[in-house]
Amino acid sequence: MTDASTTGNRDVERSAGVTVRYWAAARAAAGREVDHVDPGTVADVLDAVRALHDGNERFMRVLEICSVLVGEEPLGGTDPATVIVPAGGQLELLPPFAGGDSRHSAGGSGGTAHTNLSVGGRRRRAQT
Repeated sequence: MTDASTTGNRDVERSAGVTVRYWAAARAAAGREVDHVDPGTVADVLDAVRALHDGNERFMRVLEICSVLVGEEPLGGTDPATVIVPAGGQLELLPPFAGGDSRHSAGGSGGTAHTNLSVGGRRRRAQT
C-alpha cells in the first residue's frame, strides 16, 4: 500500500481501526484503494468515510449505489446502525459492475433477482 492510498486518515492506526476497501468505480472516485477509520457501526464507518471525502461529489454519488460487505458478509437490507465493524475489521464498498447477466453466472436462472441494499441508511432496490 502506498502513502497515497491512505491520505487524509493517517491518524487512525491500522491495527486499531477499520479498513475500508473500495472496488472499481468507488476506487476511481475515491482516488485510492483503502481508507482507515475508527471502528463502530456500519453507519459510523460510512459517516467517517463521507467526512474523509467531503466535497467529492462523484464519490458521494458512487457511495449511494454501493453494496456493503462487512468482513465477508453482505449487509443487504440490515440497518447499518445495528451492525458493528470491530477494530481490525474490514468494510468493502462494491459498486454495481457492468456486464453482469444472471443467465451467464454460475447457477443463474436467466431471471433478474432484486435485493434491498442499504448505504447510509437509505434503502434502494437493486438488480443483482
